[in-house]
Parts: sequence; C-alpha cells; structure tokens
Amino acid sequence: MRELLEQLLARLTGGTPVAVCRLVETRGSTPQKAGAVMLVFPDGGQAGTLGGGCVEAEVKRRALAILAEGPAQIVTFLLDNDYGWDDGLICGGRMQILVDPLRTQADASYYQRLHDEIADGAGCLEAIVYEAKPGLEPGASYLFDAHGKLRESLRGALVEGDAPPVVRASMPSLADRPRPKAIDGVAYLPDLPRCRLVIVGAGHVGQAVAALATDLGFDVWVVDDRQQYANRERFPRAEQILVGSIEQILPGLEITSSTYCLIVTRGHNHDEEALLHLVDRGARYVGMIGSKRKIKLIFDDLLNEGISPESLSQVYAPLGIDIGSQTVPEIAVSILAELIAHRNLGRVPGRPENVLAGGV
Repeated sequence: MRELLEQLLARLTGGTPVAVCRLVETRGSTPQKAGAVMLVFPDGGQAGTLGGGCVEAEVKRRALAILAEGPAQIVTFLLDNDYGWDDGLICGGRMQILVDPLRTQADASYYQRLHDEIADGAGCLEAIVYEAKPGLEPGASYLFDAHGKLRESLRGALVEGDAPPVVRASMPSLADRPRPKAIDGVAYLPDLPRCRLVIVGAGHVGQAVAALATDLGFDVWVVDDRQQYANRERFPRAEQILVGSIEQILPGLEITSSTYCLIVTRGHNHDEEALLHLVDRGARYVGMIGSKRKIKLIFDDLLNEGISPESLSQVYAPLGIDIGSQTVPEIAVSILAELIAHRNLGRVPGRPENVLAGGV
C-alpha cells in the first residue's frame, strides 16, 4: 500500500490525474478481499490489482470515465457470467469498489496523510462508508491513527470535529490486529503496526530470514559481533545493523511489546547469552534455534541463573514450524511461518500453549 501511495503522490505532483480504486466490501468468493487497491492512469495504465479478469477491466473502464468527469462513486460488481476470470472461471461473489478521481495535487491531502501514517509504522485505520446513511454519503472516508484519533477525513461529515458515532460504533482496535471488515455499511480497513524483528546472529540462517522478513511486514534489526557478516552487502534492507558483542548491545536495546526476537547465533554460548538478555524484556516473541538437547542445556543453565520456569516456558524453541526443513532457505521459511502465525493468530499451530519443546 505504501508503494502505491508513493506512486499516486508522484503522479499528481507531476500533473497526472489518477483514479484510486479501492475494494471496500466483498461477499462470497472474490479474487481479492477488502483492502485491495488499484491505481488507474489517464492513458489506461495501472498499478496494483483487484484480482485480474473481466471485472478489473470493467473497473478500469468505469474509473477512466469517472476520472474524465464526475465525483467519487461506489461501484458494485456481481461476479457472475459477465465478470468471470480471463480463463472462464466464475467466482460468484460481490465486490464494492470506491473509485476516487484525483485530478490535482490539492485533491491528495487525505492520501498524503494516509501515506504518512503508514510510513510511521505505528498503524492506522480507515473507515469508508459504502452505503448511504443519514448525513453520510457513500465514499465518505475517515482516517484514524494508532490510538484511534481522527487525523483526516474526505467527503465525511464531522460531529464536533470527530467522526460520527455511527462510524466509531464498530471500530476495531489495532491492538487486536484486526482484519478488514464491513459492518452496517461501513468498511474498516486497518494498516497494522509493523513489528520489529531483532535477529541476533548474522550467519546464513539470519541472512535468509532477513531477506524475506521485510516483505512480510517486519522491520529488521541485525545484531552480531562480526563486521564481515553484519554489513549492508549481506543485509541490504535491514533498518539497523548493530555490530558488537551481545553483552554490549542487547542490554541497552529497546524491546517493546511489538518486538520479535530471533536467536540464531553461531554457537551454544552465544545463544545462551542472548537468551539471558532477552527472555524477561517484555518482547512479543522470543525464539531460539537449536536441537532439543542444546535447548534443555541452555534452559537448565538459565534456571540456575535465576530465570523463572514461567519465563522460559514462553520461549519458542526449537524454532520454526516443522515442515521437514533441510536447507537454509527451507529453515528460513519455517521460521517465518511461525512468526507470521504468532503475529496474525496470537499462537503457533502445533505448539502447546505455554508448554514449549525446551523441556521446562
């Protein structure tokens, strides 16, 4: 979404009008779900997708007409014989799409603020009206920050400077990491807070995990004491690369309830030291790679250091969902599958809750 907004703002700055097509509500089987975005340009070009097929071509046709002249509209498509996939398959659902024509840079203030909120990384929430309500027209849009404060509105009536009660009535909390939903004619589209992923260990596994993690919505920080491993060439997309010993860096590293910590160092002693500094810091997730035997030895040592069994029971170890991984890329996929499950579901399928494989 952030990349599409950057394209949108760049086109408007350059004098090119843009139609923003936003999927706000779906029912039944559809090629994309609420939150999908497509930009349509006057020459017929596009960025983003609403799922392809005949419906996307029809959305583009309608968007070009609205962009030429006309206000924003909610357009509805029933995915029957008229709007099937290019290969003939029929989804059988319904899609409601907001087509928002932006003709000058002055039209883009809402989307500029949306871009800024997303870039901040703390998360934000949009409420978009797609069915007419008293005092609210279809297409009315409200943008809230991570704390639920109204930051911008577009075509939306205000009540004492705030969104109307009907809009706020069913607003979800970003703390619950909600999915897009539609209630009583209002679509709620969240951009979830980005989670920081601290990778302790810049070896092959850490590098493979980092290569995928950014695309999966994590802000990657790398910690290692070896400059030849912890560098921009190996971690070109990491937000931070911290070179130094574990005992120098980890005690002073900011750890929040949105932080994921991954311990994949080059040896038993380094793993144990890293876990000692991370286990009781309030991270959302702490995971450590290794065999069950190694993990039990480390846990036994930390119990003797005064770390509680309850704290150790929260450590995800051995690390990763069991998919029979053999190679480093496969191990990285298994680890990231676990991180995604934990972030999106609050649990990891196949693991007993609060009773992990380390043997505590």
